[in-house]
Amino acid sequence: QVQLVESGGGSVQAGGSLRLSCAASGYTYRNYYMGWFRQAPGKEREGVGIIDSGGSTIYADSVKGRFTISQDNAKNTLYLQMNSLRPDDTAMYYCAASVAYLLTRRHVHYWGQGTQVTVSS
Repeated sequence: QVQLVESGGGSVQAGGSLRLSCAASGYTYRNYYMGWFRQAPGKEREGVGIIDSGGSTIYADSVKGRFTISQDNAKNTLYLQMNSLRPDDTAMYYCAASVAYLLTRRHVHYWGQGTQVTVSS
């Protein structure tokens, strides 16, 4: 059973930075593509970024140049470095284990419980 536990969320002012972490267990990085999704109140859950085992990444257009995904395979930990945060980045952020190298929810097999990020103006 795959378990994903996020941490690192919080409140920050616009222009600030946060780093989210996702500790994974019950799988190896070779089995899944790891990614981040987010869901703002009243909106659908959307893909933020995803990484493959070789370190290649895909990002949503809205976060390109500001967010960076990385993973430490030895620690089975996924990270999301978020810089230049904006109020519209406010959302619950979810770690995800996907069977496809795509930012699509339907390919996600496992979700974390989420961590809240709030950006004030």
